[in-house]
Amino acid sequence: MQKKTHIKKGDLVKVLAGEDRSKQGRVLEVNRERMTAIVEGLRINKKHSKPSTANPQGGIVDKEGPIHISNLMLVDAKTGEPGRVGRRPNKEGKLERFVKTKKNKA
Repeated sequence: MQKKTHIKKGDLVKVLAGEDRSKQGRVLEVNRERMTAIVEGLRINKKHSKPSTANPQGGIVDKEGPIHISNLMLVDAKTGEPGRVGRRPNKEGKLERFVKTKKNKA
């Protein structure tokens, strides 16, 4: 069963726990079944690859690994402050996401 997530592809997020705690990056991919996200430049793993036509040399490749969504917090694009995600109607009546930070309590 897939659940709704507060993180989407392309969001700027801050890591709350783990080896990369307090680092920020853009979300490249979200897996809703496993509730994980791959963040650009974080949780780097070494992957050993055999020689192929695409990579004739083979070797060791650095690759981003998944981070659980509960360990990520959305960052406000305007202020750069991390916060929780809220939803409110915009001028057209559609729901839009916004970041609830200490500065912009709404």
